[in-house]
Amino acid sequence: MMEDNSQVVYGYRRIIITITAVLCALLEIIDTTIVNVALNDMKGNLGVTLVDIGWVITAYAIANVIIVPLTSWLSQQFGRKNYFAASIILFTVASFLCGNSTTILELVFFRFLQGLGGGALLVTSQTIITEAYPIEKRGMAQALYGMGVIVGPTLGPPLGGYIVDHYSWPFIFFINIPIGILAVILTLRYVKSPDYGGKKKASEVDWIGIFLLIMAIGSLQFVLEKGQEYDWFQDKLIIIFSVTALLGIYFLIWRELTAKNPVIELRVLKDKNLAIGTIFTFILGFGLYGSTFIIPLFTQSLLGWTALQAGLLLVPSSLTTGLMMPIVGRLIQKGVSQKYMVAGGFLVFFLYSLLSHNVITPHTGGGDFFWLLVIRGVGLGLLFVPITTLSLSNLKGKEIGQGAAFTSMVRQLGGSFSIAIISTFLNRQVFKHKSVLMEKITAFDSATQERLLGMKHQFMLQGIPSDVAQQKAYKALDLMVQKQAFLLSYMDVFLYIGIFFLICMPIILMVKTAKKKFKLNEAMH
Repeated sequence: MMEDNSQVVYGYRRIIITITAVLCALLEIIDTTIVNVALNDMKGNLGVTLVDIGWVITAYAIANVIIVPLTSWLSQQFGRKNYFAASIILFTVASFLCGNSTTILELVFFRFLQGLGGGALLVTSQTIITEAYPIEKRGMAQALYGMGVIVGPTLGPPLGGYIVDHYSWPFIFFINIPIGILAVILTLRYVKSPDYGGKKKASEVDWIGIFLLIMAIGSLQFVLEKGQEYDWFQDKLIIIFSVTALLGIYFLIWRELTAKNPVIELRVLKDKNLAIGTIFTFILGFGLYGSTFIIPLFTQSLLGWTALQAGLLLVPSSLTTGLMMPIVGRLIQKGVSQKYMVAGGFLVFFLYSLLSHNVITPHTGGGDFFWLLVIRGVGLGLLFVPITTLSLSNLKGKEIGQGAAFTSMVRQLGGSFSIAIISTFLNRQVFKHKSVLMEKITAFDSATQERLLGMKHQFMLQGIPSDVAQQKAYKALDLMVQKQAFLLSYMDVFLYIGIFFLICMPIILMVKTAKKKFKLNEAMH
C-alpha cells in the first residue's frame, strides 16, 4: 500500500497544492465556455462570419480532447512537475496571444495551442490532488477538484458577459495571465514528480499510437462540433471525418493493446471500478454539459435574455453543487456506498428535468428557475464525486494518472455528444411541431380568422395601410407558431433527458463494484 501514498503530503503544503490544482482546473474549464458570450464581438471586430468564428470554440475543444489521453504518458516522459508547469506556461502564453490576435486564423491557431495546454491542466490537476491525499480521504480530494470542474462551465458565461460589457473581448484571455504566473510559481515550488518508470527513448515511443489517437479523437470531436452546422451525413466532409474517426478508433484500440510501450494504457480498464466509472462519467458529462447548454439557449432564444442574464441564472446551481461537494466527500469517507449516491443523483436529475418540462413557458421568469437549478446542483453534487472516486478507487501509482485521463476524456466526449444530440433533436422537433401546428391553422378556421383580424386592426391603429397590416398579421402569426414550436421542442428535450437519467438509476444499482479494503495505518505516510 505504500506506493499508493508515496505522493501524500500534509499541512500547509497540501493546502497549497490543492489550491494550485483546483485553480488550474478552474482556469481550463472556464475557458471552454467564457468565449461563448464574446463570439459576436469577436465576429464584428475581426470582420468574419459566424461560421468562421465558431472555429474559436471548435479548435479549443479538439485540442483538449486530443491531449487529455496523452497527459499520463507525457507526465512520465518529462516529469509531472515539468510537464504541469510547461502546460500552464503554454496556456498562459497562448492566452496572451489570443488576446492580441488580429485575424481569425491567428485566433483559431492560438486557441488550439491554449487547448493543448488546458487539457493537460485538467487531468494532471486531478492526478496531483488525488495523490496528495491518503486513500481514505480521496473522496474529499475529488470533492475539492470537482468544485472546479462543475463550477467552471457555469462561471464562464456570466464572467465573459461582464468582461465584454465593461471592457472588451481580449480581456477574457488576459485575465488568465496573472493567475497562470502564480500557478507556475506554486507548481515549481510545491508539486512533486513521482518516478513511475522514467523517460522512454525516441525509438521506444509509440508514434503510431499518437498518430492514431490524433486521427481518431480529433476527427470524432470535429464531427460532434460541426455535424449540426454541416447537416450531418448530408455533407461529404462529415462523412469523411466520421469514417476516419471509426477506423482510427478501431486501429487505435488494436495498436494500444498490442504495442510494447503503448501511449495509452488501455489495460488499466481491466479494473472493474474504472470500467464502470468510465461509462457513468460519460453520462455525467452528458448531463452536466447538456443542461448547461440548454438553459442559456432557452432563455436567450425564447425569452430574449442577454448572455449575462442567462449566465447568472446558473450561479445558484453552481453554488449548490459547491456546497454539496464536501458533504458528499465526507459521506464517502464514512463508508456510504458510491452507487447509492449516484442512483440518488440520477433520481434528482430526473426530478429537475421533469419539473423544468412542466414549468417553462414563454413568460417563465428567473424566479421560476431558481429552485429548479438548486435541485440540479444537488443532483450534480451527488453524481460527480461518487463517480470519480469510484473510478479511481482501486488504482495506484501511475494508474491514477491513466484513469484520470480516461475519465476526463470520456466526460468531455459525453458533453460533446449531448450538445450535438440536443442541437439536432431541437431542430427536428421544431420542424415537426411547427408542421403539426400549421395543420390546425387554416383560412377556414374561425379562431384563426379572428386572431388575424385582431392583429391587422392593431397594426392599422398604428397608421399602417390595410394591405401592409394584413401581411404583418400573417408574419406575426407565423412567428407565434414558430415560438410555440420552439417551446414544445425545449419541453421535449427536458422530458427525454429526464427519462434518460431515470433509466440509468436502476442500472447503477444492479452494478457490483469491486471493493479493495485498506488499513488506516497503511494508508498514512
